[in-house]
Amino acid sequence: MGSEVIIMPIIFGVIFGMFYLYISARNRERLALIEKGADASIFYSKKKSVTPIWKVIVINLALLLVGIGLGIFIANLLSYNMGIDEDVAYPGTIFLLAGLGLFAGFFATKRLNKDA
Repeated sequence: MGSEVIIMPIIFGVIFGMFYLYISARNRERLALIEKGADASIFYSKKKSVTPIWKVIVINLALLLVGIGLGIFIANLLSYNMGIDEDVAYPGTIFLLAGLGLFAGFFATKRLNKDA
């Protein structure tokens, strides 16, 4: 019961740390450009035909959930028809097909950005 008390602050700390590092690194990079006298317009692109983030999230989430669903279905087939141990079949196929779904989502997002 005590592990939840430890795990939740760690998760929130990791998320906070990632945002902090992102923002502080971006700030340092911009300050270095100002010191060199370079133009900071590289951070503001004139091209606004970028795919909206919600489309990317929806595509990746949909393909992830399809991969998980297929993983459960195939694991069920493997365990009942082929006699493979359920403790091996379910996690293995779920993680494999979820990873393939995310990989497909990466290429779908790449194609969306190219078309935009």
